[in-house]
Amino acid sequence: MSGAESFVPTPMMLSAAARKRLQTLIAEEGKPELKLRVYVTGGGCSGFQYGFDFADTVGEDDTVIEFGEVALVVDELSYQYLVGSTVDYEEGLAGARFLVQNPNATTTCGCGASFMV
Repeated sequence: MSGAESFVPTPMMLSAAARKRLQTLIAEEGKPELKLRVYVTGGGCSGFQYGFDFADTVGEDDTVIEFGEVALVVDELSYQYLVGSTVDYEEGLAGARFLVQNPNATTTCGCGASFMV
């Protein structure tokens, strides 16, 4: 018998604030099929950075995570860096933004927009 164990990763989560803002934005666009695409790209001051966009199409390799009336879409490459993360939304003196609370990040920049694993 092998010593391998099965592992089921914690899916991504969407905070109540992010859910509410996403519902508002989708209603303003008038396209209920829109989803929030969350992705990771190289760059930023810590090595990787988060990106957000609306998706009206879903690719073959995308993962769709539904939260009632709204959903996140994550490409296969980004998902490995984002698994277990929570997408949140905040409004403050610096403006309003979606952000990622990522337990996989070993280092983040001061503004939280970039990270290293």
